[in-house]
Amino acid sequence: MRGTGNRLRLAAIALVVSSIVPGVALAASTITGTVTFDGKAPALRPLAMDADPVCAKKHPTPAPNEMLVLGSNNTMGNILVWVSKGVPAGKTFPVPKTPVVLDQNGCQYKPHVMGIMVGQQYKILNSDGVLHNIHTLPKINPAFNQGMPATIKEATTVFNKPEDVFHIKCDVHPWMSAYMAVFTHPFFSVTGTDGKFTISGLDPGTYEITAWHEKLGVKTATVTVGASDTKTSDFKFAVPAATGK
Repeated sequence: MRGTGNRLRLAAIALVVSSIVPGVALAASTITGTVTFDGKAPALRPLAMDADPVCAKKHPTPAPNEMLVLGSNNTMGNILVWVSKGVPAGKTFPVPKTPVVLDQNGCQYKPHVMGIMVGQQYKILNSDGVLHNIHTLPKINPAFNQGMPATIKEATTVFNKPEDVFHIKCDVHPWMSAYMAVFTHPFFSVTGTDGKFTISGLDPGTYEITAWHEKLGVKTATVTVGASDTKTSDFKFAVPAATGK
């Protein structure tokens, strides 16, 4: 009986603490959704790799343009979605020990879009065995600019300040392009070709969710979740209508 009583008291204490301290035992809510392209997709030219025959030979057919990646039913890949408002002020989150990895493979940056936390290791691989250059273009964090010849297979860096999405380029191969944002929290996701994203581990509350595309801009939505709740917020992007003079 004494053991049962102790367990009941501990459960009661945990319930009280969770109701007072945000994020304790209640950070179990989720926001999920699907991103789609509205309208007829423009025909984009494939990546032109003719300037480097070694790169061109890595692709039996021309590599598709990464600017607009669509799945079935016009679902959109390479959309970065994150919580832009509503994270409890002053709350901190552990930095993942697993690095975010960017691979130079097929003379392309893979993945094309990514998020990372402040202080998390950023690992850059060179799987191609050719000369590459990784050149980040942030406005707040120091730029990282390093040549990677075939003999250098790996490089690492970290970003110590949060920053909105910035461009990453290769000074050797101008078609190589990627994008990254740096967050103080883990509430971000990048869509695959199925257009789906999931942001989990949220406290109950009201959040602003931002979805970003490299050419079509941003969309935002406000979502309220309860304890251990799951809400859906879908986004649609479209090419802006031409405006006449």
